[in-house]
Amino acid sequence: MNLEPDFIKDAEGAIFDLDGVIVDTAKYHYVAWKRLADELRFEFTEAHNERLKGVSRVRSLEILLEIGGFDFGETLKQQMLTLKNGWYLEYIHQMTGEEILPGTRQYIEMLKSRGVRIALGSASKNAQTILNRLGIEDLFDVVIDGTSVSEAKPSPEVFIRGAEGLKLSPERCVVFEDASSGVEAAHRAQMRAIGIGSKENLPDADCNVSGLYELLSGSPTIN
Repeated sequence: MNLEPDFIKDAEGAIFDLDGVIVDTAKYHYVAWKRLADELRFEFTEAHNERLKGVSRVRSLEILLEIGGFDFGETLKQQMLTLKNGWYLEYIHQMTGEEILPGTRQYIEMLKSRGVRIALGSASKNAQTILNRLGIEDLFDVVIDGTSVSEAKPSPEVFIRGAEGLKLSPERCVVFEDASSGVEAAHRAQMRAIGIGSKENLPDADCNVSGLYELLSGSPTIN
């Protein structure tokens, strides 16, 4: 039995974040950032990596350097960003469709069968590559990613652009997010937010699920 909240059932558009919602690329980001920290000879842990969740690539580097106690000029920072992204691309080019998170394809296909328009709203500049590797680019009517927006979440820009691409008012769209900055961005865009994660970690989400598979047959927590 499907137990979606009514506000999801009433939506005409659905906008999905990528990392942590559709696929777990966070592990590849972590390995690449840790590799950079190893090159700089300081420890970068999984706990440190939590601070990078949902923020831009540039801000992620700034946080990493703060942890390591470094202060480099812009030229060197750009070189580091290029290096880290090269490592990350190595990892994601080895991805397969088996890495899609449980229930994702089935849930999006269910939404599409109801006439819901589907967008991707991600800060990732590699979103199109990842969708192609997973073989799910056909699921999305619109892809808004880090190459087409100028402001990182919690700015609502990516979701507003997503609604525009779907030709819908923001109020007719719902957002699926796993980061607090993304939930805030959705609310700033006048959209309801489904938090992929616990209520403890995403207290401001309008409902919480462990994964999209719960919306096929589970019982989400409504806030």
